[in-house]
Amino acid sequence: MTFVITEPCVGTKDKACVDVCPVDCIHEGDEMLFIDPAECIDCGLCVTECPVDAIFFEDDVPEQWKAYIQKNADFFQ
Repeated sequence: MTFVITEPCVGTKDKACVDVCPVDCIHEGDEMLFIDPAECIDCGLCVTECPVDAIFFEDDVPEQWKAYIQKNADFFQ
């Protein structure tokens, strides 16, 4: 499992999460940021830094944003 960035990040891309990530696993897409599941070490530092509360552990993604799990995976394929 890994962390997933969801809808509140769309159009925001604050990057506070990028600054605290110890393994640089957060990458910028056209509309939002994405967490590389192969690089993420599940430290959770990004969660507390996100100003729009867009980052969730994969199992805890709210129902209305579940599609972002696949959207995140697709970004890295």
